[in-house]
Amino acid sequence: MLIVNGTLVTFDSMRPASEQVVPNGAIAIEGNRIVAVGPEDKVRAAYPSYDIVDARGGLVLPGFINLHTHLYSAFARGMALPGEAPRNFPEILERLWWKVDKALTLEDCRQSALCMMVEAVAAGSTTLFDHHASPGAVRGSLDAIADAAHQVGIRACLCYEVSDRDGPAVRDHGLEENADFIKACGEESRLVKALFGLHAAFTLEDGTLARAGEMAQALDVGGHIHVAEDPVDDRTCRQRFGAPLIERLIKHQILRSKTIAAHCIHLDDAAIRLLGESGAMVAHNPQSNANNAVGVAPLGKLRLAGCPIGLGTDGYTHNMVSAIVTMTQVHKLASGDPRKCGFAEAVYAPFETNAVFASQVFRAPLGRIAPGALGDLVVWDYVPYTPLTGDNVPGHLIFGFPQARACTAIIDGKVVMRDGEFPGLDRRAIAARGRDLAAKFWNRLGAL
Repeated sequence: MLIVNGTLVTFDSMRPASEQVVPNGAIAIEGNRIVAVGPEDKVRAAYPSYDIVDARGGLVLPGFINLHTHLYSAFARGMALPGEAPRNFPEILERLWWKVDKALTLEDCRQSALCMMVEAVAAGSTTLFDHHASPGAVRGSLDAIADAAHQVGIRACLCYEVSDRDGPAVRDHGLEENADFIKACGEESRLVKALFGLHAAFTLEDGTLARAGEMAQALDVGGHIHVAEDPVDDRTCRQRFGAPLIERLIKHQILRSKTIAAHCIHLDDAAIRLLGESGAMVAHNPQSNANNAVGVAPLGKLRLAGCPIGLGTDGYTHNMVSAIVTMTQVHKLASGDPRKCGFAEAVYAPFETNAVFASQVFRAPLGRIAPGALGDLVVWDYVPYTPLTGDNVPGHLIFGFPQARACTAIIDGKVVMRDGEFPGLDRRAIAARGRDLAAKFWNRLGAL
C-alpha cells in the first residue's frame, strides 16, 4: 500500500531532527514492512500501482507501544465497590483486584481483551504488553487473549501473572500457562509474542521465583513483573524472605535485560544501582501511580543508574497521549519544579525506549517510520495552527494531541481501523457483549 497526502513524523533516529517531519510525505509498504519514505511525488512515482491510503492532510506517526497494561481490568470500569473506600494499596489489591481476577472466566478474558484492544487501537496504540491474571481460569487464558489480538489485528506481548497467593495448584498452572504459551508463540508468530509473567516478589515464595527464573532462562525470554509499586514489596521481602527486593529478584534471575520491571517507585539508592546493573526495562505508569496514591517513580535516579525508562498505563487507560501528558505533570507537581520531566523526556519514553524493547521482543524494528521497519502506523486528524518541526513535536503531542483523533491504523501492513471503523468488526456488538458479561461478572464478584 501507499500512504499519501499527510505529514510524516518519523521518529527515525537515523535522520537529523530537522528531517524527522516530512510535509507532503508518502510511505510505501510491501507485505508488513515499510520500503520507502519520502516526498509524495517521488514515492508515488516509484510505486505507481500500489493501493492508496489517503491521510487526508493528517499527521502520520508510528503507532504507540504500551509497555505495561492489564486487559483483564475492563469489566471493573464503573463497578461500585461496597463498603468504605480502600485506604492504601494493599487494601486496593485485596478488596478490588484480587477479587476481580478470581471472578474472571475464560470468556471474560477473551471479551475484556477484545474490548480493550479495540479501545487501544482507537486511541492510537498498535502494540500492547499485557500482564494477565485469572486464578479461576488460568489454563487457556493466554490463548483466549491471543485470539482477541488476532481478531482485532493488534500486536501484543502476553504473559500470565504467577503468584503464590492462591495456592500451589494455581501457581503451578500459572507457570505451565506461561511456558506452554511461550513455546506455542515461536518464531512464526508475528503479531503475538510472550514474556514470563510474575505478580510481585512479595506474593512469590523463593521456590517459585527460582522455578520461574530457570524456566524463563531455558525458554530464552524475559520476565514481566511488578517491582516496588508499594513499600509492602520490599518490606515483605526483607521481613519474610530475609533479603531486599532487588537482590532477591536478581538472585533468582528474574531481573535482566529482557525483563519489564513495572513501577519501580519505592527503591533506595542501593536497589536502584542494582536495578540499573541488571539491564531490566522500567515501565513507568504515572496515571495508575497517582490514582493509587503509591508515589512517584524516581526517574532521575533511575536514569543516572542506567535504567531504560519506558511508559505504560497499568490498565488505567489505553490512551497513551494522556499517559504522556500525566508523566510531564506529576513529576513537576511532586518536585515543585517546572523543569522536571521535560516534554522531550516524556515523548522519548514511548517513542524511543518502548520501541527499542518492543523491537527486541518482536525481532524487527518498531516505533519508527523508516525503510525496514514494521508497518505499524497511525493517521491522526491533527491540523496544527503553529509550525510543526522535528524539534517541537513533543510540544504538539502534549498540548495538541489531547484534542486530536486517531483516524486510521495500520498494523503489520494491514489496515485495522479506517476512519474510526474496524473492517470486519462491529464495535457496538463487541461493547454490547461486554456489557452482558460484565453484569454477570459483577454478580459473581458480589458473591466473593
